[in-house]
Amino acid sequence: MSNANSGATDDGSASGPEDTESTERLGGLKLWLLLRVNRLTLTASVLIVVFAILVVTSQIGLTPLREIVANQDGIEFLFSSFIGAIITGTSIVVTINQLVLSQELGAVGSQRSRMQESVKFRQDTEDTISEDISPPEPAGFLFELVDGVQERADELESAIEDERDAELREAINDYTGDVRKNADHVKDDLEDAQFGTFEVIWGALKYNYSRKIYDARKIRVDHEDSLTEEANEKLDEMIDTLKLFGPAREHFKTLYFQWELINLSRGLLYIAVPALTVMGIMIMYIDASALPGTTLGVDNLVWLTSAGFVIGISPFVLFIAYILRIATIAKRTLAMGPFILRESGRDEDLG
Repeated sequence: MSNANSGATDDGSASGPEDTESTERLGGLKLWLLLRVNRLTLTASVLIVVFAILVVTSQIGLTPLREIVANQDGIEFLFSSFIGAIITGTSIVVTINQLVLSQELGAVGSQRSRMQESVKFRQDTEDTISEDISPPEPAGFLFELVDGVQERADELESAIEDERDAELREAINDYTGDVRKNADHVKDDLEDAQFGTFEVIWGALKYNYSRKIYDARKIRVDHEDSLTEEANEKLDEMIDTLKLFGPAREHFKTLYFQWELINLSRGLLYIAVPALTVMGIMIMYIDASALPGTTLGVDNLVWLTSAGFVIGISPFVLFIAYILRIATIAKRTLAMGPFILRESGRDEDLG
């Protein structure tokens, strides 16, 4: 079990980084931008950068904007295209969102079946982790499930305390140490997390159940002759508990995607009408003679046109910000179960 205490995966089945060190190995800045940053903050930051680039470009000796507007009617050409793009784009995104949410609609029979399956899964989890009742909140439920795996690890370690096979004892101690370390980091993230924020999904992504299932099964295969009946039983309990984490994570991930798509649709609807209004103003009332003079050495028309352009692309940038996070999560959780999709996931504890 040389990899037991490195366990984990950036694989699409097992999930994201386990600790600060492995997060940095993954590309901390990239993950931070794709996943951790508030979507509205990311959108605003991108728009500010675009605005700054447009203003700075006007100062590097290119054809003055006022001249372009006067000779080529650039304002109308630029901003009229935004009208159709904003209306079409917003309509498409809202339609897609409604298609996704339509999965929640159904006859009473199907809704009752979903309810029964949900209750059964909760009861199975409670039986497996030896809890009378599990928390109703997603973060609390995952916390108790991870804590249950940690308890199974303690029991497994206790079962081989008197084991004479030093290699087996070392392999299991490495494995249980990794389980406890990963569990502590995940529980810290889940402890005060509220569903609707990204923290719940981030905690779930950091727990690499697939790698841990593989490591437990590898211990059994490599040390089949040395394992006692009690140790075999504890390994079974460990694997059974880990198997529950996959469906739980996928369920909460699906709910989170629906939550995010609702937020995206609502955000686009909030932005669309003001953006269309600004586009109309720019087309109807702004020409080469508007706002003569300069501010901070920059033509006032450049300030105005740059601001209008940024407002025009704001729905698209908001869409990108949300889809980047959803697509990144989806890629990291493609396969549910004992599969590791990327080779790098075999040697790093990414979740």
